[in-house]
Amino acid sequence: MESSYILLGLHEIDGIGRKTINKLLSSGNLNKDMLKYETQDWIHAGMTKDQALKLNARFSEAWIEEKLHSLSKARTPFVTYLDADYPVFMKETPDPPLVLYLRGEASLLHHPSIAMVGTRVPSGYGKKVGEILASELSSAGYTIVSGLARGIDSVCHEAALKAGGTTIAVLGGGFSHIYPIENHSLADQIEQQGLLVTEYPLHMQPRPGLFPQRNRIIAGLTYGTLVVEADIRSGSLITADAALEAGRDVFAVPGMITSPKSQGTLNLIKQGAKLVTCAEDIIEEYAHLMKQRTQETVAAADGNSDLKMMPSLSSEEQMIYDLLEAGPLTLDDLVYKLPFDFGHLHSVLLSLIIKKQIMQLPGAIYKLI
Repeated sequence: MESSYILLGLHEIDGIGRKTINKLLSSGNLNKDMLKYETQDWIHAGMTKDQALKLNARFSEAWIEEKLHSLSKARTPFVTYLDADYPVFMKETPDPPLVLYLRGEASLLHHPSIAMVGTRVPSGYGKKVGEILASELSSAGYTIVSGLARGIDSVCHEAALKAGGTTIAVLGGGFSHIYPIENHSLADQIEQQGLLVTEYPLHMQPRPGLFPQRNRIIAGLTYGTLVVEADIRSGSLITADAALEAGRDVFAVPGMITSPKSQGTLNLIKQGAKLVTCAEDIIEEYAHLMKQRTQETVAAADGNSDLKMMPSLSSEEQMIYDLLEAGPLTLDDLVYKLPFDFGHLHSVLLSLIIKKQIMQLPGAIYKLI
């Protein structure tokens, strides 16, 4: 079984956190031999007795395949830190998530993006500024990344979608518990036109301690973080701190010096954040990166339009593609027809989804695009 599935299985066990798994990663112990570990083996690998007992009771190939099947039925692909498709920008941060669960357009993880965050109770000024900047940045080709929270987050997601752009919402809980409740319809729209991301298993309920952790992912996926409007204690300032820790840029919109809702952004500007009064203030910072990306895209397509339309497929991807040419198939059909174990099949299907060759329908049914 592949190391990425071993990593997923560990990640899905309650009480086995990032620090514990990172200890296994750094020691080079993360491999299929773990599937045969007894309690003493886990203790020898650095686990506490309670962790070792928990792992001995649950962790197995059957456990991992059960989790893979649950994710497939829930239409939830994932990418792990060990996968080639893991976002490079995120991997460069001090504390990258080990697993990212996805719903929507997974390729947006690799798209040029800007984080936009702010207060949950914005002023009319904050809302207007958020709408204008998110719309203009979207039109310039940037994906808007935020946290699906009330206030500025929601304003920026909605403005990006309205402008015909793309947006990523990073959640502070599992997909079974969209928060806040009133943003369910917005989350559905983002899933259809953008991407929902979380590091938490499906049924993990959001709680206050998870949101600061969520903020490091918002910052880590992006070139820089723009704080639109924030008071002195706003949680959005945690995202700005995470951006600085990851070596990313921080931008802030000035506000009235008499407004409590502007004190956080004004302090950021005092501390060296770039003052933003229009989208061009951000666009000019990354013009060279966008130009380079455009040149690479043109070079890849130049003189080879067939390759642009149909990316190269591995032999295993081609086997699935050939089967689906006859019509949609369920996951169970594919398991029956193909010589892959369930975990490997999931990986190949995810690769085809990322390459935009197939799509997953409700009921774990797959069809060609």
